[in-house]
Amino acid sequence: MSDFQTRRTMMVDTQVRPSEVTRFPIIEAMLHVPREEFVPESRREAAYLGENLLVAPGRVVLEPRTLGKFLEALDIRPGERVLDLATGLGYGAAVIARMGGEVIALEEDPALAQAASTALAGQGASRARVQVGPLAEGAPAGAPYDVILIEGAVEVIPDALLAQLAEDGRIAALFAEENLGTARIGRKEGGQVHWRYAFNAGAPVLPGFGRASAFVL
Repeated sequence: MSDFQTRRTMMVDTQVRPSEVTRFPIIEAMLHVPREEFVPESRREAAYLGENLLVAPGRVVLEPRTLGKFLEALDIRPGERVLDLATGLGYGAAVIARMGGEVIALEEDPALAQAASTALAGQGASRARVQVGPLAEGAPAGAPYDVILIEGAVEVIPDALLAQLAEDGRIAALFAEENLGTARIGRKEGGQVHWRYAFNAGAPVLPGFGRASAFVL
């Protein structure tokens, strides 16, 4: 077993499983997908630490616990259409594709998008396709989505993005609230998204998802 394989197993056994992540497809995917291939070369040795990893200014690969708990709550099933928004270097998209999801991995930074495409192709993740565009606009051409995963924090979510979620679809997001980040899961019912608390976690607020500042004279 290689050193990275050993670290991957330890990541799952010490960070993911103890966080009440129990679904076999998630565990299998996180044991299989080489996280070190989806982080900057300079951060490979830190790939399996239990923290967010910076990939670009204000952009991170979500810590394994956060991603695992999101996937547990979303309960993604094979064949479902998934929008992985702010895919970064594509790790979350690779895990979801391994689980059988059909993934549109959206990234607005062309350099990150190209790196994600290369990494996903290198791992044979044929179910994941990278698309470049403004994060806040989503990927309307592929809508509606059964699942939307936002891989970063938000203060607000544009209505145009919520409109891309299918009826009875699920969405996961980290809401930045003062000094506390709150992970929530939403489900669309009757055309409206209803949110519930899931757990606490943090990440930088994504471009286009900040609350507009009030103008004061």
